[in-house]
Amino acid sequence: MGSLAEVSEDCFGVLQLYSDGSVYRANESEIDFGVYNKKNSHEVVGEGCLVEWEDCLFDEKHQLYLRVYKPSYKNSNNKKLPILYYIHGGGFCLGSRTWPNGHNCCLRLSSQLQALVIAPDYRLAPEHRLPAAIEDGFNAVKWLQKQAKQRDQESNPRNDDYYYNNQNTCNKLLEDGVDFDKVFIMGDSSGGNIAHHLAVRLGSGSPGLSPLRVCGYVLLAPFFGGSLRTKSEADGPPEPVLTLDSLDRFWRLSLPKGEDRDDPIANPFGPWSPNLKMVNLDPMLVIVGGKEIMKDRVEDYAKRLKQVGKDITFVEFEGQHHGFLTHNPCSHVSDQLCQLIKQFIFANK
Repeated sequence: MGSLAEVSEDCFGVLQLYSDGSVYRANESEIDFGVYNKKNSHEVVGEGCLVEWEDCLFDEKHQLYLRVYKPSYKNSNNKKLPILYYIHGGGFCLGSRTWPNGHNCCLRLSSQLQALVIAPDYRLAPEHRLPAAIEDGFNAVKWLQKQAKQRDQESNPRNDDYYYNNQNTCNKLLEDGVDFDKVFIMGDSSGGNIAHHLAVRLGSGSPGLSPLRVCGYVLLAPFFGGSLRTKSEADGPPEPVLTLDSLDRFWRLSLPKGEDRDDPIANPFGPWSPNLKMVNLDPMLVIVGGKEIMKDRVEDYAKRLKQVGKDITFVEFEGQHHGFLTHNPCSHVSDQLCQLIKQFIFANK
């Protein structure tokens, strides 16, 4: 008899890669999410604001879903809601729109920002290595473009394409009071990496997404890497959850086989990365916690983009660890972060 396969990579017990190449993933019901609770109906968050949510299939081929959140609000000025994409983190290996920490975070964002929030899933590594997750992020935005086109066609049917496209029923939460011309893309950790690549791919004003228009990006501790360690990576104390070992593990599991942390997917300023000075980018709000081991890398990203003339706002939240928004979306610090994002949205509409 052959020897039993052994665990070669272990991500918090939630994901394990075995020596024979097989993968174990814990079911959501098996994961201890601590204080987080997921409800299956409409939920009241913040100061009595009702947030309604619904799941939609956006990629039939890969059976990928996204979750749409819409707050109740008094539309006395006939204002439409801006749209915020929230792309979850997890080192490209973990996470889902259904995980209660991310779900509660999106409820909070929708309520506090008075925005329609869209939280897409994406294929996870190591079963689906990069750039699969980036392509899924792009397809999630293209899904919204289809919805925007459908709304236009329903308002002014001009040809037979209307009847074909109308078979793809639009999510009901998108029908009224939503501004397709004011879209923002927010990514947390690995989701921030995806948001960066979307910004580069779509370009300023996202001309290829018409009638949709992306107005800006929010990168919350974007997950970047590089072969050279930064000071906060090499010398910084480990965080409660995230360590240098876990960062390296995520890259080993998610990067294309044979590639290292200087791959353009991981390192936006690596030796083979595109020259970002030549790329037109929408405004960006880049945020990091002061106690994150990725702090120096994120700050360097923002500084280098600013040096080549990009519209970048960098904010460090002193004393905060990685994932401070998703870990406690109702904290005072998260309230401050929501106000910062709200100011960014209204400044770039």
